[in-house]
Amino acid sequence: MRHLITFVLCLTVVLSAVAQKKVITLDQAKQVALERNLNVVQAQNNLASTQSQVLAARGQWLPTLSASTGWSRSQAESQSSGYQSFGGTVLQIPKSTETILSNRYSGAINANWTVFDGLGREASNSAATARAIASEQSVARTRQSIVYETVSLYLNVLRTRQLVTVSEENLKRDERQMERITESNRVGALSLADVYRQQSQVAIDELSLITAQNNYDKATADLIALIGYDVAEDYDIQDPTIPPDIDSVSIQESIQLTRDFSALTSKALKSRPDYLGAAQSLDAAESDVTNAKSNYFPSLGLFAGYNRSGDDSRPFGNLSMNWGASLSWTLFDGFRTNQAIQSAVASKRNAEIQLAQSERNIGVDVKKALLDLDASRKSYEVSQKGLVSATEDRKIAEERYNLGAGTLLDLLTANANLVNAQANKVNAVYGFLNSKYNLEFAIGERTY
Repeated sequence: MRHLITFVLCLTVVLSAVAQKKVITLDQAKQVALERNLNVVQAQNNLASTQSQVLAARGQWLPTLSASTGWSRSQAESQSSGYQSFGGTVLQIPKSTETILSNRYSGAINANWTVFDGLGREASNSAATARAIASEQSVARTRQSIVYETVSLYLNVLRTRQLVTVSEENLKRDERQMERITESNRVGALSLADVYRQQSQVAIDELSLITAQNNYDKATADLIALIGYDVAEDYDIQDPTIPPDIDSVSIQESIQLTRDFSALTSKALKSRPDYLGAAQSLDAAESDVTNAKSNYFPSLGLFAGYNRSGDDSRPFGNLSMNWGASLSWTLFDGFRTNQAIQSAVASKRNAEIQLAQSERNIGVDVKKALLDLDASRKSYEVSQKGLVSATEDRKIAEERYNLGAGTLLDLLTANANLVNAQANKVNAVYGFLNSKYNLEFAIGERTY
């Protein structure tokens, strides 16, 4: 009864601890990662900066308006002296100092408007708009990268947890086998060497379980750190929508996808945000060339001014207005315009190279993703066959050993092969799922 009560109490504590764990599904992990990951936040900050440049570029079409006012005080001192007659006597009056203060007031409003600047405004606006679009595409690709990394780490958590289950089942199986061998040795049916050999195997299984559990804990920590949660807390990573095995429909779809390299590459060129962003960067570089050439053309502007001024007697009593047009043309600037054009042309060429390199990278990414998908499918099919064979082989080895027709070494070998086959099956399942997500990431169709 005491053992039963202890067991119930332990079970209650464990269930309470599990109940307190926060469950994280794959969709929740992706959403939290998009909200808290610092790379996404930085990309969004860069987008806000480029969007402000678009507003500034469009503002060049508007007139500039300025207002000013001022006040000044001046002080002048003058000295005077003279002579005055008093009763026939001429006396000299001492010098006296007179201070004169005066105030001046002024106010002005001036407006300037550039009518034509050699298409520089148009080019600046086009370049700023293209860079803003490229920044938006960069944010989209960053979000896709974070989501794909989250999915990969999430699948790795599920994979390592399945490997923990495999190790636990193997340990339980060998512990039951050790109990049977120990009992058989007690009645004299088996030698003591078999007992020691099985005890050694159980110790190896315990070490494998510790390693598997540690790998699972580290995989969970990597996922939690990526999405921005507190790694000190406990979480339950599970998602019922992720299949524990691969069905035949998914296998057939993967076979069909591996035959559509050209179509998938074309789709990626239309969908990948990094490629679309590189194209926008090229457009911006072309606009920069036009902007640099605008210095060769004259600029035409309009101006107008309204001024009021006055003194103490009539503050702001004087009125003056001016308006007109100005035409300026830089005939020679020491080759600075030529240098700016050459620099813009070089940047344009680099943008063209970057676009071509992006196209190559997409082709390579799609090709590798298809190769990985095909290899993971084949690995899964092989692991299935291996698991069936290893299961039957261990069953036969156990029956032979129990009947005395086989050795313990044969049973241990068959059991080790079964564990490897189970682990290979788990790795193949999640490797296949990860390859499917990798192909989606390479194509860039999803906008997270």
